Amino acid sequence: MKLTKKSHACIRLEKGGRTLVIDPGTFSEEDAAVGADAILVTHEHLDHFNEDRLRAGMEANPGAEIWTLASVAEKISAAFPSRVHTVGHGDTFTAAGFDVQVHGELHAVIHPDIPRITNVGYLIDGGKVFHPGDALTVPDHPVETLMLPVMAPWNKISEVIDYVREVKPRRAYDIHDALLTDLARPIYDNQIGALGGAEHLRLTPGASADV
Repeated sequence: MKLTKKSHACIRLEKGGRTLVIDPGTFSEEDAAVGADAILVTHEHLDHFNEDRLRAGMEANPGAEIWTLASVAEKISAAFPSRVHTVGHGDTFTAAGFDVQVHGELHAVIHPDIPRITNVGYLIDGGKVFHPGDALTVPDHPVETLMLPVMAPWNKISEVIDYVREVKPRRAYDIHDALLTDLARPIYDNQIGALGGAEHLRLTPGASADV
């Protein structure tokens, strides 16, 4: 499986000539979803869900479909009847040849005064890749490649390190990094790499790796 990092929380997975895109949001490239056969969205926040990005992907490929939770589906389903599927924790499905399990229900706490919204993570092909969205969800399944939300208003580095330790992936690739400056990246790289207990890796937007 080929993993391509897009800006912020968006990734592209390619296998067998088909493409799966997760979380093409406002901080991602305008064409982040173009070329996708399937699109997964973890939650409704703009840095993960951008209606224009989704429309571009769906219009570029009339066979493309979206899987997401109800709060996102209700915003986009009318435009693409029968092509938007609502999912939740515990669901399993096949999208563009990828086997997907849904894990998690709520966004991480930003502040106690801010109501929590729904959020799901996606486990791909039996644990090859796990994208948790905006939560530190630990799936009840081994994970080879963890997409690691490295920097957000709702986390701190000790929580990120402990999350890697709890999931115990073979490797962790940074996502959710648009707010992280280049000056801070070596600090995160060194501390997560030294303390997380897994290989810690980072791809620049547009770069790819085999997983």
